[in-house]
Amino acid sequence: MVQRFKSGIFIEKQQNTIGVDFTVRTLDIDGKKVKMQVWDTAGQERFRTITQSYYRSAHGAMVAYDISRRSTFESVSHWIREVEQYGAASVVVILVGNKSDLHAKRQVLFEDACTLAEKNSLLAALETSAKEAQNIDAAFILMARELLARNGMTIADQNSHCSPQFMLSDCSHPIQGNVSDNKKCGC
Repeated sequence: MVQRFKSGIFIEKQQNTIGVDFTVRTLDIDGKKVKMQVWDTAGQERFRTITQSYYRSAHGAMVAYDISRRSTFESVSHWIREVEQYGAASVVVILVGNKSDLHAKRQVLFEDACTLAEKNSLLAALETSAKEAQNIDAAFILMARELLARNGMTIADQNSHCSPQFMLSDCSHPIQGNVSDNKKCGC
């Protein structure tokens, strides 16, 4: 998701994030420039202590899972708790089911994601496809708009120095031991 958002390119054999990856992209929201700083954190347990330190400065978090791997969805509650425990009190959280292009391999119903998002008072649940470039920009724009609104800044108040920070927590790795069709809920 981050690679597609950053460069517009899809890489079929994208490597797992090692530790943390960082990117910046400026979005045009209603004619105003908003610079997004994105921290892509690894989901593997071995990087847990590294990634937790990034939660503190994040204004928002996207918790992503693979719709074709149920185990990744089962880890979502853990990642939400991590964000709540280590993140700012008012952090905005969006639940993202990636790989919506894999219809035939679906193991997670969108309705289940919506239920989980509502239960945890998340801003939204939506599905994306990095491969087909579906809802990637929409997810980041939704985050940017909500961060602007929650910080009491209307779009007219923004300038190019506004840099909401948020992180994408990749929960495609289950915890050990423990919108092409506008699929979005909760907002």
